Amino acid sequence: MVDYDASNSKASKTKTQYIAALAATTGAFAAGTTLGWSSPVKSLLVNTSTDFQPEYDFEITSQDFAWIGSLVTLGAAVVCLFIGTILQAVGRKLTMLLLVIPFTVGWILVTFASNLAMLDVGRFLLGISGGAFCISAPTYTSEISEASIRGTLGTYFQLMMVVGVLFPYIIGSQTTAFTLNLMCGSLPIIFGIIFVFIPESPAYLVSKAKTSAAISSLKWLRGDAYDYTRELDELQAQNESEKRNKVSFVAALSRRSTLKAIFISWGLMFFQQASGINAIIFYTTEIFASTGSSIDASLSTIIFGVMQVITVFISSMIVDKLGRRLLLLPSTIVLTLSTFTLGIYFYMRDQNVDSVADIGWLPIVAVCSYIILFSIGIGPIPWIMMGELFANDIKGVAGSLAGAVNWMVAFIVTSTFSAMSDQFGIGQTFWIFSGFSFMSILFVYFFVPETKGKTLTEIQRMLEGEKVNEITVQTKF
Repeated sequence: MVDYDASNSKASKTKTQYIAALAATTGAFAAGTTLGWSSPVKSLLVNTSTDFQPEYDFEITSQDFAWIGSLVTLGAAVVCLFIGTILQAVGRKLTMLLLVIPFTVGWILVTFASNLAMLDVGRFLLGISGGAFCISAPTYTSEISEASIRGTLGTYFQLMMVVGVLFPYIIGSQTTAFTLNLMCGSLPIIFGIIFVFIPESPAYLVSKAKTSAAISSLKWLRGDAYDYTRELDELQAQNESEKRNKVSFVAALSRRSTLKAIFISWGLMFFQQASGINAIIFYTTEIFASTGSSIDASLSTIIFGVMQVITVFISSMIVDKLGRRLLLLPSTIVLTLSTFTLGIYFYMRDQNVDSVADIGWLPIVAVCSYIILFSIGIGPIPWIMMGELFANDIKGVAGSLAGAVNWMVAFIVTSTFSAMSDQFGIGQTFWIFSGFSFMSILFVYFFVPETKGKTLTEIQRMLEGEKVNEITVQTKF
């Protein structure tokens, strides 16, 4: 896509771009509920006491629940392998609308499961739907927004995701798993009703030679008074250039800019999950309960979720002012320190529980510090940069594979967290996360360029090593 900065035109309006981005990322809200679901329902599904009243008519062990929790990330990893092809074939809008179907079916299976297999299949389908949104929503948002607000709109995906995570934290602590499932299952339907009125990406419509529809989309997004001719001409010129200079997938993949984009994007995705975020999200209530703090574990979990929402919202307001690198570096530093502190606390607790009797507040502070800085930096920014770094002819496939990397690492982390804690100790497991977070500091410092305020074309030139805005951003790739 040509990233024409329509903010230079007085006739351009941004209000409808915000509306479109929020509508698209309502699907991310629904995806977030599938991640947050595991934390409050474990005590409702797994027998942990003599007075336990099962929600389902079949037994669920702790090992079963670990698999149930991680199947969402496995489904997301699988769908990311081919969602880029679907996005290009049927469009961004139709793809997201079609995802309502597996989303709804998944929640029906989870809600009315009569055996473990139905529950597993339902969670896997929810992962497929959520993972597909993680690629389609940022792609759509990056293509409809002006350069001046692209970073802000890009954070809406992560903002809506964490609001979705918070939703079951709050509802799950007050009601049954059945009611929670019904409420979560209604969200994809609500998304479909809203998003059906939002236009398709102008860049996609131009690529399919649907000029009239592209004009209508541009006028809806930029305002009726907007002079769309320059932006449309540039979109058409780039589309024609891509057709004339179309190269094979192998050739596009071997470009210097593509190789750098893959290295940076996939690296950010890997370190985002290797820092242990999904282990913390999935097992927040359990972590807080294990501290022995006088603060109720469910309340601590809700506070955790609220802080996450607030800090992602703050990130949305500052990412286009401070830039990507300036947020990533302090984020990765604090993640390193927070998980190292958690490791010390749990190691001391396992050695002598009395040694931590007076510092039950420490892991709560560490987790809250972790989530605040995660939500400002390494949480939203990898998804923003995924939509910024790749050229159009490789974006679908490369972006999908970046998402697959993210979710596959998330699957490994969530499915092995309990086993690693049992084998090595929960403190040592957090030290492993701290080690990866430390490596992410070095990765960001040496390899991640600043993309703030640059058009998508300028970013490609920058990755090729050219001077952009009289500044050459060098990466030690």
